[in-house]
Amino acid sequence: MAGGAVAEMKTVTVLGSTGSVGQTTLGLFESAPGRFRVVALTGGANWRLLAEQATQFKPEFVAIAEPRHLKQLEAALSGLSTEVAAGPEALLEAARRSAEWVMAGIVGVAGLPPTMEAVRRGATVAFANKECLVSAGTVMLDEVARAGATLLPADSEHNAIFQVFEERNRERIDRIILTASGGPFRELDLAGMAGKSPEEALAHPNWDMGRKISIDSATMMNKGLEIIEAHHLFDLPEDRIDVLVHPQSIVHSLVSYHDGSVLAQLGTPDMATPIANVLAWPDRMAVAGKRLDLSEISRLTFQAPDPERFPALRLAREALRAGGGAPLVMNAANEIAVEEFLAGRIGFLDIARIVEAMLEAAPVPVPETIDQVLEFDAEARRATRAWVAGRSFIPDNEGKDAIAFAAASL
Repeated sequence: MAGGAVAEMKTVTVLGSTGSVGQTTLGLFESAPGRFRVVALTGGANWRLLAEQATQFKPEFVAIAEPRHLKQLEAALSGLSTEVAAGPEALLEAARRSAEWVMAGIVGVAGLPPTMEAVRRGATVAFANKECLVSAGTVMLDEVARAGATLLPADSEHNAIFQVFEERNRERIDRIILTASGGPFRELDLAGMAGKSPEEALAHPNWDMGRKISIDSATMMNKGLEIIEAHHLFDLPEDRIDVLVHPQSIVHSLVSYHDGSVLAQLGTPDMATPIANVLAWPDRMAVAGKRLDLSEISRLTFQAPDPERFPALRLAREALRAGGGAPLVMNAANEIAVEEFLAGRIGFLDIARIVEAMLEAAPVPVPETIDQVLEFDAEARRATRAWVAGRSFIPDNEGKDAIAFAAASL
């Protein structure tokens, strides 16, 4: 802290503590003893890891998404005074607990309901979940404004922009530039990518990430999601958001100003740095680990992404320009396609093909509430699964308001 002042203990909650972002966040708590008090933790199905975390940090409340693991978790924590619960309502309860700061680290749209619970009570919400803002967009931002909540981007690219985006000079910003590693297949042609296995796609050359985001990195859909997220976060149109492939993953993103200045945030490819930034914001906290040595790296390279080999970027821009529920459909279709690929039921290149097919279907209305976001998302997922299976899908409302997809097959 500035001037050597002693910081007051901050109360914190981690939604998705067993994932990669959650584990990194807890590591930062551990590195600063006495600075953070954990109010609640949530996990998906990994009850053993969640029990270990709860035993170490002794939160007031622990929730596991999968009810079938409740008894094991309760038994593992029987010696603690921690409340234990399971299921969707338990995740909402964890978000409602009165922590000042909440990490929204649950992957996918599944993280939207608990994230919105934290927003509604006016918490400071750090989020590494791109899908929530992509799917909910202005609905989520309207709720943030209404509740007086603070939304802080914890993923490396948007956090980098956040650090160098001069709000007082907003009118003088020319564009923002998201950097992309290009993933493990950045040098392959389409024929080379066609037969790649899930294991090969998960082997990211720079970052240690969860399975879903690793596949998104390989398709560059993660950057497509980030274009839409950046549009909402920084209130810039799609044509002022650029993407550059930067294989070294040292420059995490840039902001270009009208006077010719380009400000960039640099650092080693380690999620601890952006998470620490939003955890300590508006201050900064020390983070252990390897420091950036540009003389050791010696060379930083950049190139434009290839739209033919990585069509996800084009699809994201088309969805953003189309508006309405298109980004929601794109995200839902991508989540299902990634699941199918990881299960070995489709090929790597089929992921983008499925997303494009869903976007070409009948348009989805603009969701006006979080409940509608979740309803339309569920419709889009059912439609995508049906498309993959080669069946037609007509929604329950006979197509009056939402999705009507024609029968097709891969």
